[in-house]
Amino acid sequence: MESELTLNEDFLRADDLIRDNKISEALKLLESIILEDPGFGKAHNHIGWIYETKLKENKKAELHYLQAIKSDISYTASSINYAYFLSNQGRFDELNTHLEKSLKISGINKSVIYNEYGIMYELQGKCKDAVKAFKLAIQFCLDAKIIETYDANIKRCKNKAGFFRSFFGNKLIKI
Repeated sequence: MESELTLNEDFLRADDLIRDNKISEALKLLESIILEDPGFGKAHNHIGWIYETKLKENKKAELHYLQAIKSDISYTASSINYAYFLSNQGRFDELNTHLEKSLKISGINKSVIYNEYGIMYELQGKCKDAVKAFKLAIQFCLDAKIIETYDANIKRCKNKAGFFRSFFGNKLIKI
């Protein structure tokens, strides 16, 4: 059995391969890591990301994201990537539950989680809730450029709300 140090070195090498767009090589290396240590959460997260974004195999992606979270909750990238995954799938009830749990994880980037709430609400046509969530994202953010993005999200939602009101009045819009 390989040592933890060697597995971490392999993981970093796989991360570099992904960055260099050598996806199949990275996937092989990540799979060898989890063969050696099935509980290596970071490797499961990266495999999930590859299956989701590169191979478009959502069932496999989800299995790996969930295993990543189960194996290593402190590696918060897994929880964030799973939130993106659920959002992309339009699985908002599950996303809401996942975001609630994610806010309780020590060290999670709360600004990212609140931004995901905002996106979820916006996609559901709940512009007022989206604006509140984007404001919370700003509250927890320390990066000026990202704050500009969140502010743009707020402006977009306010524009949408005005658009909806001008065309539909105060009627609830089903999307």
